[in-house]
Amino acid sequence: MTTDRKVAFEESVSIVVFGASGDLASKKTFPALFALFSKGLLPKKTRIYGYARSEMSKEEFSKKQTSHIKSADEQADKIKEFTSLSTYVRGGYDDDKDFRQLNSVIEEGEKNMPEKNRLFYLALPPSQFADVGEHIKKECYLKEDEGRIRVIIEKPFGRDLKSSRELQAQLSPIFSEVELYRIDHYLGKEVVKNLMKVRFLNTVMMSFWDNRFISNVSIVFKEPFGTEKRGGYFDDVGIIRDVMQNHLVQVLCLLTMSRPVSTSPEDIRDEKVKVLRAVRPVDAKDIILGQYVAAEVNGEKKPGYKDDDTIENKDTKTPTFAAIPLYIENDRWDGVPFVLKAGKALNEAKVEIVMQFKPVPGALRDHIPPNELIFRIQPDEAILLKMNTKYPGLNDKLVVDDLDISYRDSFPKVAIPEAYESLILDCLKGDHSNFVRDDELDEAWKIFTPILERIDAGDVKVHDYKYGSEGPEVMKEFMQSKGFIDDI
Repeated sequence: MTTDRKVAFEESVSIVVFGASGDLASKKTFPALFALFSKGLLPKKTRIYGYARSEMSKEEFSKKQTSHIKSADEQADKIKEFTSLSTYVRGGYDDDKDFRQLNSVIEEGEKNMPEKNRLFYLALPPSQFADVGEHIKKECYLKEDEGRIRVIIEKPFGRDLKSSRELQAQLSPIFSEVELYRIDHYLGKEVVKNLMKVRFLNTVMMSFWDNRFISNVSIVFKEPFGTEKRGGYFDDVGIIRDVMQNHLVQVLCLLTMSRPVSTSPEDIRDEKVKVLRAVRPVDAKDIILGQYVAAEVNGEKKPGYKDDDTIENKDTKTPTFAAIPLYIENDRWDGVPFVLKAGKALNEAKVEIVMQFKPVPGALRDHIPPNELIFRIQPDEAILLKMNTKYPGLNDKLVVDDLDISYRDSFPKVAIPEAYESLILDCLKGDHSNFVRDDELDEAWKIFTPILERIDAGDVKVHDYKYGSEGPEVMKEFMQSKGFIDDI
């Protein structure tokens, strides 16, 4: 089997989605594949196979594939074409016979293909990765020089360093690192994919991107809703494992890494690993944890975290909010706090990066608000530079205004692709740049595992905060202690 790096599947591919009856496949994977198909970005000869344990007719599978496609009524013809490329195969995840049947179905579809390429998308819990991987290797793998194999797997990649390494130890004998694509969908978001371009292709940005000019940085994830009957799952995970150790850390890497020697995936990921290795151990006394409690929001009573019926332990201390400052001990970033903040049931929906600059030396007037560079990841993607300027008129009044690149205003005719659409296309191209390498994963868990062990043991205080608020009340003082100025 051929395993060349960065070789695109241009002519043909067989895409197999395991877990085809599940929410992830129907809400994310299939809509992303349809979007690529409708834009003509799938290989010329593509076949799609759904595989799951559920009994489904062709019609039921087609409905499962298309139930979350936006504006479906306006794309009826395209949807019909898309579903005609698709086949459903029922089978178990631990049965050789079922995988042999799957392989036979794939081989039948490959008869008219100029080359054999197979992409296996494991929309499954990590506990099933190894079993499914072994059966793929045994029954559905391609022989030497027949074609290429690629395998996409979804987070969580463990819950701590030990379990992450155990998972990797199970997978590494089955698939090579070249074949594996660990997906973190934040790496597919448009503003996140733009970070390297903005940083390394603009002289003005390169000139101030270090601790000489930057005072502090916040990487913020805010959701305005709670666990919504998913508390049983969330209570075993918590906000740090859910979004911080993965999504926000990947953003941190792209924001702080040095310029790679080339744009090759390995050179990019090498620089990300260097950043993670330079992060100082987290001090448990220097973090803020929170858990939301019931409150009235716009006249509506909202439940607290422990009110979720799916949570069994009503004394749970699982954090739904966390603020953790990370310090990168290298020449570029020494002394700059990078505060990762994430929470559920907050006052708004927002994901953004806020970089605050140091005061103007020898300023000509007092109380000058700091400049800020903001990357708004969602909603309404934008890049904003907050600057001090004179208010127009016969006065000397100072105001803060934005120089902004609003994606909606600057590119009104461009539909921003969904993250999964972008990442599946990267995989088809053989581009690992926006996927997580094994050593990246290892270094990220090294940062968070010690503090997670303290949290799981109940050694770190968890503050209450009201549903719909900005988080624990202690956050204002905490952010001020990191140099953050919020009265702009």
